[in-house]
Amino acid sequence: MRDAYHEELDAISDNLVEMARFVGSAMGRATTAMLDADLKLAESVIAGDEKVDEMQRDLENSAIALLARQQPVATDLRIVVTSLRMSADLERCGDLAQHVAKVARLRFPDSAVPRDLTATILEMGQLAQRLMAKATEVLITKDVELAMQLEQDDDEMDSLHRTLFSHLLDDRWHHGIETAVDVTLLGRYYERFADHAVSIARRVVYLVTGEHADEFVPEPEATA
Repeated sequence: MRDAYHEELDAISDNLVEMARFVGSAMGRATTAMLDADLKLAESVIAGDEKVDEMQRDLENSAIALLARQQPVATDLRIVVTSLRMSADLERCGDLAQHVAKVARLRFPDSAVPRDLTATILEMGQLAQRLMAKATEVLITKDVELAMQLEQDDDEMDSLHRTLFSHLLDDRWHHGIETAVDVTLLGRYYERFADHAVSIARRVVYLVTGEHADEFVPEPEATA
């Protein structure tokens, strides 16, 4: 009976990893669709968000059933409750990837991003994928040190976000209001995607240590 119980706990963790990989890929494909004005790829990302929603529903049902049947305590309870919260973060990441793809669809056959900002948006999209890949690794390894690094990595996304705004506020901006709105929204989507990746990593810190990330103090390394 206990073996089955732990298999169910492991299945919840495995589902989170699957969701994280899926939304990371979705954001990468959405970025490509937008920069290349690829309507078919954009449509596939938009349609694929239903799978993320389905995965979240399945995880929630499994977690609630486990709570009802097994009444887990201590670390096991943290696993279930924290997994529910992380699944919400990942579902939102799927929505954000879909939003990027919808911008691509809206502006087709043109690209929503002016040429002088292509490199910045591409970098934001690639960074979003890297952050989610690292969050996925944290989910798998439960590596607290790696989890704590994500917040520092997110500073790079914040810097890129500021770069976008510096372009928008520059007197030499000549791409019009519609493009300015698109770029503003896209910057927000990437920035929020990164925030959710950081949130997932922070929840893993709590899962492993029982302390919130902003309260966790790593033990000093032993000296010879």
